[in-house]
Amino acid sequence: MNALRPVPRTLLRDHAYASIRDAIVAGEIEPGAVVRDAELAERLGLSRAPVREAFSRLVEEGLLESKPQSYTRVTPVVAAEVRDAAAVVGAMHELVTRVAVPRLRDTDLDAMRAANDRFAAAVAAGDVDAALRADDELHDVPVRVSGNRAAAATVARYTPLIRRLERRRFGEGGSCRSAGLHERLIEACAEGDTDGAVRVTADIWHTLADLADAD
Repeated sequence: MNALRPVPRTLLRDHAYASIRDAIVAGEIEPGAVVRDAELAERLGLSRAPVREAFSRLVEEGLLESKPQSYTRVTPVVAAEVRDAAAVVGAMHELVTRVAVPRLRDTDLDAMRAANDRFAAAVAAGDVDAALRADDELHDVPVRVSGNRAAAATVARYTPLIRRLERRRFGEGGSCRSAGLHERLIEACAEGDTDGAVRVTADIWHTLADLADAD
């Protein structure tokens, strides 16, 4: 009967957090929208407690803002905050790239190439969700290989702030990140060119800072 053990509370909290975060990033819950724990708990099939815990985490991460006894609502997309987040996330990616390049195996490089193929195909098809998912998968390889858990946690915390602006730009017909930059990154990694890989990583994340500046 082990399969019928209760789901740990932490998993319910994490499920609520991930679901609400993804809905905010995707624009399903728009900036300025008021969110209510009872309503979202019902939609997610959860009690209100894990939803409230998710709200607290999302407030800390800047996706929600709350006034006690009044409201909890989705924050607006603020260019300066996106720029700051891109600077932090970019620095973390540069750090993990420097550590990861000497450790990358052929299977890691193959995973990056496959992710970039999916990225390029998604961009060509105008599939924003698939493009951003593939982009995450590509950049997650150096993060994982580096073994830097603090950097991984920082990337996970601040990337959603950036994604909201990216999605809006793409929805307005803006350009997506270049598969060519990814190809340059993969080539540098394959050649063991750590400095070159770090430079390309910096270029990739500078394009996001430019995206915020254009807002």
